[in-house]
Parts: sequence; structure tokens; C-alpha cells
Amino acid sequence: MRIVFMGTPEFAVPSLLALIKAEHEVVAVYTQPDKPQGRKMILTPPPVKVEAEKQLIPVYQPKTLKAPEEVARLTSLKPDAIVVAAYGKILPKAVLDIPKFGCINVHASLLPKYRGASPVQAAILNGDAETGVTTMLMAEACDAGDILFQKATPILPDENTPELMARLAKLGAELLITTLKAVEEGTVKPQKKDDTKATHVS
Repeated sequence: MRIVFMGTPEFAVPSLLALIKAEHEVVAVYTQPDKPQGRKMILTPPPVKVEAEKQLIPVYQPKTLKAPEEVARLTSLKPDAIVVAAYGKILPKAVLDIPKFGCINVHASLLPKYRGASPVQAAILNGDAETGVTTMLMAEACDAGDILFQKATPILPDENTPELMARLAKLGAELLITTLKAVEEGTVKPQKKDDTKATHVS
């Protein structure tokens, strides 16, 4: 499948690598702009950009996807699907409508619980016994699309946020490959979320 990948932090890297290993054609990577980090505020590329450049995949870092030229560029890439993992931007409808198989998101919670940017931290802080990953078709609102697949996992005793994040990143990457195969074959039926059970974390 011809894929445009969108992701930014370390969590997204295993999903990118899984796509490559599964021999999907990753034609471009979109990630957030480089940001100053550390005491010396050194301009630092996101982990996804670092990995994409190692893999010789073209990288784009637009400030917004709403500009007509960005929509035109994405359209010209002719993706079968756009895969998103912790990209950090809500995709506008003009982008959501481009790929024939839709835009598929990998999220580190069992949606509709813990929509938003910090689901792993929230699960640990709230003392949850389990969490998991969700793949879904993206909609215009944050983490509001229909569910494709979910995989639960217990939160281990004394497991901290970085450890759980790394485990969920790997689990999400595996679920992504399963999801793309089912989407391409037409064997998955998207499930509506129960929005009355939704919780949000910033």
C-alpha cells in the first residue's frame, strides 16, 4: 500500500519502521517542525524525522496542513492511506478526503477513554489496571473517528510512563499492520464510539 506517514515523537517510530518492514511504500513523512531543546535551546529534529532521514524517505514539516499548497502536495503523493501516530495536529477535511482507504490513526488508549495528547500518563496517574492501543479512521475532531481494532494490555506493577509508552508503541505498530491488511481486504467494519463514555486528556 502507498502510505504517507505522519508522526512526531518516539512513540511513532515503531509504527514507521513496521510499515517499512511490512513492505508498504512510505512515500513521504510529515512531522512537526524542529524545536529548540535543552538549556542551550539547540534546534532539534523530532525522532520521526531522524528515522525517516535514515530510511531516505522525504520529510515535510509544515506549520499547518490547511494551506492549499499542502493539500495539493499531499494529493500529488497519491497515498492509498495516510497513517498518523502522535503527529500533534488535527487533519482538516481536505486532507482526510485524499486517500482512498482513509486516514488511520494509532492511539495509545482504549478509546473512547483518554482522547487527547497524554493518555499513557493519565492511565498511570489514575491507577488503571489496564490500557491498550486503538486504530481508528480519523475524523475532523480529536480522536473522534470510528474504531477499527483495539488491543488491551495490563499495566505492570511499578511500570512508569516511558516504559509503558515504549510497550504501547510496539503494540500499536503491530496492530497497525493488522489494520492495514484488513482495511485493504475490506474485512473490518468500523465501529462507532460511545461518546457518552469519552474522557479527554490534554
